[in-house]
Amino acid sequence: MHKLILWDVDHTLIETGGVGGEVFKDAFEQVTGRHIDRLADVTGRTEQVIFRETLDLYDIEDPGDYFPQFVEAQATGYQTRADEMRERGRVLPGAREALAAFAELPGITQTVLTGNPQPSALAKLQAFSLDGLLDLSIGAFGTDDSLRPKLVPIAQGRAFERYGHTHTEASTFIFGDTTSDVEAGQKGGAQVIAIASGRTTAEELREAGARTVFHDLADTAAIVQAVTTSSP
Repeated sequence: MHKLILWDVDHTLIETGGVGGEVFKDAFEQVTGRHIDRLADVTGRTEQVIFRETLDLYDIEDPGDYFPQFVEAQATGYQTRADEMRERGRVLPGAREALAAFAELPGITQTVLTGNPQPSALAKLQAFSLDGLLDLSIGAFGTDDSLRPKLVPIAQGRAFERYGHTHTEASTFIFGDTTSDVEAGQKGGAQVIAIASGRTTAEELREAGARTVFHDLADTAAIVQAVTTSSP
């Protein structure tokens, strides 16, 4: 069986060290012309939702083209601050090793399922030299849909178009650190391997329905085994 792995980006593979929030704020202010000092809740949510709710926080009316402008400005911000992001942020323990191990296995394709817009996800992964271990052409991003569960079939469809393999819940795996990642798997049709490397605890992830939970990605062999021996 060919298997498809969908990686969350922030707090699963990398941390930006606070650069992400600053880039969001700067891009938001460039587009709207309004200074802001807080954002809507970001944990496990797509950038479309975060952007829209931040507009609501400040009673800003969107003429209809703010988000596309924001996507462009945000990606430019990440590209410009790539060196700073590497200095302040990091690849999380075991992430690079897990990606490399899966890349060596036959019958496994790995990409991302992330709330980030596609250009920003690419800029982050390139900054930490992780992009070459993933097929980002079949990923699902926050620019594809505002609802995370709907990103699963998007990635599955793109994988089919590129490789000709049909992926169902039995062959699709999400790695993520929030209850939103668990929900995406439950509603979107994927098995979830939850990583308690962000703000959500292992207990909260299990209560949300994750059957497999790791505290981090440090044990490469166990991470690989969770995919290669798993059944729905």
